[in-house]
Amino acid sequence: MDVVDLTRDLVSLPSHEDETAAGDYIEEWLRDETDADVTRDDVGNVIARTGVETSGGGETDSETLALVGHHDVVAPAASQADADGAYVVEQRDGRLYGRGAADMKGAVAASMLAFRDAASSESNGSASANELVFASFVGEEVGGVGARHAIDRGFAPEYAIVGEGSTNYSKPGVTDVVVAHKGRRGSTITARGTAAHASEVDAGENAIYRATDAVDVVRGLEVPSVDVAGETLEGSLVVTEIDGGTAMNVIPERCALTIDERTVPGERAALERVGDREGVEWTVDQDLPPMRCGDVEFAERVLEAADAAQAGSPELVTKPHATDAGWLAEAGTQCVIYGASEPGEAHTKDESVSLEVLARCRETYRQVADSWLG
Repeated sequence: MDVVDLTRDLVSLPSHEDETAAGDYIEEWLRDETDADVTRDDVGNVIARTGVETSGGGETDSETLALVGHHDVVAPAASQADADGAYVVEQRDGRLYGRGAADMKGAVAASMLAFRDAASSESNGSASANELVFASFVGEEVGGVGARHAIDRGFAPEYAIVGEGSTNYSKPGVTDVVVAHKGRRGSTITARGTAAHASEVDAGENAIYRATDAVDVVRGLEVPSVDVAGETLEGSLVVTEIDGGTAMNVIPERCALTIDERTVPGERAALERVGDREGVEWTVDQDLPPMRCGDVEFAERVLEAADAAQAGSPELVTKPHATDAGWLAEAGTQCVIYGASEPGEAHTKDESVSLEVLARCRETYRQVADSWLG
């Protein structure tokens, strides 16, 4: 089975509400195709291990490299599913079309094949000094549920290649190596006042006025930025929603605002200052961490393999979107991102992935995995 066929099989399996079928397929394939130690945890993550952990006992100085992906997807567009709910997969013009082809079942397929090939090479030789892991998580699209579950239960590789999109970042036709990305913190500002009849303005305390005072604080905050790989990764902070008031003639007693903040590694905007205002409360609803690879040697190692696998010249770059790499980095894993998806492909009604790039990803993962176990 090649990477196109495996990607086609994975993409055809619905996994936007229930990832079970896709997880079953991945688990069964790994058990059939490898001698690795394959596990399925209670939320549906599929994890396979080979190398020192499965071939020898006792304590060692081994290090673990994980090839990481996720098999959940966002809901398909009407054109991406048939009447029975099965996902539609089409191949044309050198690309595979279907929900999840780019984000990110293509990279999962490439990682599965690279893991199998590296595990096969390792099983035919002496026991490796290192460990290689394949992990496909659930719930990435809803805040990293699977990754967080695994980390909380001891999933702690020293290094990881996360197969999110890194293609066409530095230049067209090239798959780059991402060494940092932004996070996202979503929060709510709730202002409370005292209701009164609008004809008696001084009898109440206008919650909308308190909320707009809080907005002034938000607009005056400094937004951090950080220089990475020759680029400036800039955070952002913006009010995105407002809800307040009950009637035209009532002084509002409550007003709520939502804040979208894009965070950068190492720094945050001082949003806690909003909570210092009278009658104003600030709460964090979602906090997806940013990522930055602190191991230059590891990043260069992956870049070297990426360069050997393609005609173009890949670079170390940054990415604007949060991924599971953020959770892993927060837990202490040195991460890079390398995958087939291109900007503008994920979550679209005509989502697709390049067949050439899928083969490129498989080869890059294989080279790094082989050298890890070699």
